[in-house]
Amino acid sequence: MSINIDKNLCIGCGACAAMCPDAFVMNNDGKAEVAKDEVSECAKNAAASCPTQAIAVK
Repeated sequence: MSINIDKNLCIGCGACAAMCPDAFVMNNDGKAEVAKDEVSECAKNAAASCPTQAIAVK
């Protein structure tokens, strides 16, 4: 399983990083990045909460 973030859809709201700081961080451009490509319940919940559905957990 892996986590992917569509940078074109990401609006940099930071919800994913706030919900799951082990899996997501905000980069210098204000966009989300995968910090740890390990799918967890935390990462799944953060992906589900993304307002633009920019995060895919597969």
